[in-house]
Amino acid sequence: MAEVAYFYVYKDAAKEWRWKFVAKNSKTIAVSSESYHNLTDCEYSISLLKGQGPTAPVVGDDEFKRLRAK
Repeated sequence: MAEVAYFYVYKDAAKEWRWKFVAKNSKTIAVSSESYHNLTDCEYSISLLKGQGPTAPVVGDDEFKRLRAK
């Protein structure tokens, strides 16, 4: 098990850059939805998640809204 969650950056079979987010329990819980030709573009997508993620609202479908209605 990892002591902290982390982003893991790697090259895929097509030699393009990708990332995955690994939780402290060593389970992958998110992956990049696209591959990146440049490492800097891959790193930029990670920075977007880190910057915008903490304040992003949680939204869902009608069932989600029904279950979460106050």
